[in-house]
Amino acid sequence: MTGPLISAEELAGLLGEVTLLDVRYEMGAQGGPPRHADFVAGHLPGARYVDLDTDLAAPPGEEGRHPLPEPDDFQAAMRRLGVTASRPVVVYDDWQGRAAARAWWLLRYHGHTDVRVLDGGLTAWREAGGELERGLPARVDVPAADSDPDAFVVDPSSQHLPVVRAQDVASVRVLVDARAAARYRGEVEPVDPVAGHIPGAVNLPTERNRDDSGRFRTPEELARLYAGVGAVPGVWVAAYCGSGVTATHDVLAMELAGIPAALFPGGWSGWITDPARPVE
Repeated sequence: MTGPLISAEELAGLLGEVTLLDVRYEMGAQGGPPRHADFVAGHLPGARYVDLDTDLAAPPGEEGRHPLPEPDDFQAAMRRLGVTASRPVVVYDDWQGRAAARAWWLLRYHGHTDVRVLDGGLTAWREAGGELERGLPARVDVPAADSDPDAFVVDPSSQHLPVVRAQDVASVRVLVDARAAARYRGEVEPVDPVAGHIPGAVNLPTERNRDDSGRFRTPEELARLYAGVGAVPGVWVAAYCGSGVTATHDVLAMELAGIPAALFPGGWSGWITDPARPVE
């Protein structure tokens, strides 16, 4: 497979040949409640449910509400879900790709080379006439020994996808805040204890990456959109959000537009854990 996105029509022809991960999630004041019941009620055939809070994040702490998982923990979770080194992975959700992008980013960052997001998610699958499967999937056996050539062995590296840490944020040329405009301006803050944004950041809410159908805009449209805030090829760009989840949607959108972008995984919730850091 090529490119970070896959259409429902293309995916329909690849069922059984890819590892499908269902990353449905709901944002809430204390994180999203697990969506496993919704998964059991209906999911893409062969998919396995990913709990974002436990499979795609470490416990909350100084690095924010959704710190990057420990590599060994992420490796164990992905192997449990059937991920191997050679088999393509497709991730989807019902949140316009926000949660699925987190899984895409983590798999890519940890060295998996063939990961795509279902463009339009569960809605696009249904609109294309795709059937849903009910119940729990059968147990899957995947290589568990690191020495097995098909075992998924994590190799977290900024050479795969770049990361920016809090101490380096000030040197980023264009820092994109992916949160809603009112949160960026500090008018409301429904989740974190401090309102505002990182000084110098520009705002481009994640929702602007998609069109009215819930699918990603074209690469040309995305390139124009990000150029409007100074994010263009050749400039050091990074994105952040509340806790490092929806900002991965912006990183994916910029990849579509040909703009390499780093992720600040701690996000706003991690930034404000140190009261010495400035707030605008």
